[in-house]
Amino acid sequence: MPRGRDRFVIRAWGPNMIPPPLLRATSLGPHPRNSPMSSPSDCRYSETHEWFRQSGNTVTMGITQHAADALTDVTYVQAKGVGTAVAAGGSVGEVESVKTTSEIYAAVAGKIVEVNAEAAKDPSLVNSDPYGKGWLVKLEVADASAIMALPDGAAYDKKHGH
Repeated sequence: MPRGRDRFVIRAWGPNMIPPPLLRATSLGPHPRNSPMSSPSDCRYSETHEWFRQSGNTVTMGITQHAADALTDVTYVQAKGVGTAVAAGGSVGEVESVKTTSEIYAAVAGKIVEVNAEAAKDPSLVNSDPYGKGWLVKLEVADASAIMALPDGAAYDKKHGH
């Protein structure tokens, strides 16, 4: 069954044409977002589908590919400002898609030290590269132990069918 941007071309013939031996269908292949992809092993994952990558006392976060696929086309990204204190379980911002608006939650308390301005200018980065150019905010944290208690990529993928 075709998915994503699969496209089929069928060559037809008219009354004044010699019919081809067979009708031929060709596919351009599945849309890249519909292809299974393993979640990066250097991240941890929350039940609300955010990913967290720790480097010292800085935690970079964004939404997972699973969340990006469920949202479909992200059209707007808004993060709270640099310097905002965020409680564990608190919102760091929201992403809006053609389907819905979703809050983005931190799994650990911290202070926002950087916001991805590129994702705000080009929200499609959240869909096309959620673990790279589509990150949302960086938090400075005092205690990142809550991050390490979250599932790793393999456990997240097993639970969510990747």
